[in-house]
Amino acid sequence: MSYTASSFWKFVGVAGALAALAGWPGFSPAQTISGQASAVTVVILGNVTNLADTGTLSSAGEPLGTGLSIGSIPGLLAGEALHAATMGWTDQVASQASLGNLAITIAGTGISALSVLSRALAVSGAGATGGSSIDGLTIGGVPVAATGAPNQQIALPGLSVILNEQIQSANGIVVNALRVRTLDGLTDIAIGSAKAGI
Repeated sequence: MSYTASSFWKFVGVAGALAALAGWPGFSPAQTISGQASAVTVVILGNVTNLADTGTLSSAGEPLGTGLSIGSIPGLLAGEALHAATMGWTDQVASQASLGNLAITIAGTGISALSVLSRALAVSGAGATGGSSIDGLTIGGVPVAATGAPNQQIALPGLSVILNEQIQSANGIVVNALRVRTLDGLTDIAIGSAKAGI
């Protein structure tokens, strides 16, 4: 009988200690993290092509990164110095994607940029944030100012163009520095895509 009572009180003591530790500042139980970055993601008729894509981050402490000196999808786009990286810790995830000398031709419209960069950050208890920058953007040969505001839309015949597209969810964010879609839904291009969630 005393052995059973002793075991019971040991169990209660251990359970109490674990409960106190869980409330201790700096201690956090295991979080589910997610992250991914891609310099270019193109969907044409449901077929997906990625250039410099990290794949999905699934574990803290195992960063993923990739790059290409030159990348292209013939007849659609080309870019240089493509880079993508994502990494996580127990309480946060950070992702980044970039490329330079971007040239796109879609639906008869030329889109170019000197540099494109996106970042996404998700921190446990603090939410997710992100942003992007596009330097030297021209559409149809006309310079376009990227304001930095989320989801800046540009209306073009037959196309949907969004600068600094930010898609928030309950546990994270996806930032696409430049998103170009044909209105018929057949082609969807995301340039500089960064995702972070926790």
